[in-house]
Amino acid sequence: MNRQLELDQHSLISAWQERLPTLMEDGDSFIVQGDEADRNSLLIHFNAAGRQAYSLDFRCTYVDSREVAVDLVDVEQSGRHTDECSDVVQQLAQQYTRQIHECAQALQGLTNP
Repeated sequence: MNRQLELDQHSLISAWQERLPTLMEDGDSFIVQGDEADRNSLLIHFNAAGRQAYSLDFRCTYVDSREVAVDLVDVEQSGRHTDECSDVVQQLAQQYTRQIHECAQALQGLTNP
């Protein structure tokens, strides 16, 4: 049976900010914010390490207390929008999507008690 997410967005953001760094590659950084339009969604901005200066934005939406849907929202290189279909961007998007899912899984003790 699917259960509605009952954890408030502020607590959810705090938990993500604490857990996500343990899943990140060295040198990468991130920002987690609440989506003001949807209390069950987080906006996650990743800055990839390296000279290519990629940044990727994702929306992570709790479908229920156990499952998240992850959508790539935007990709920039050196502050400019860039092609989402390039191999480098696709690899980064897959890596960050996996890290988002791993973080959601690690936090199930909070989201699905």
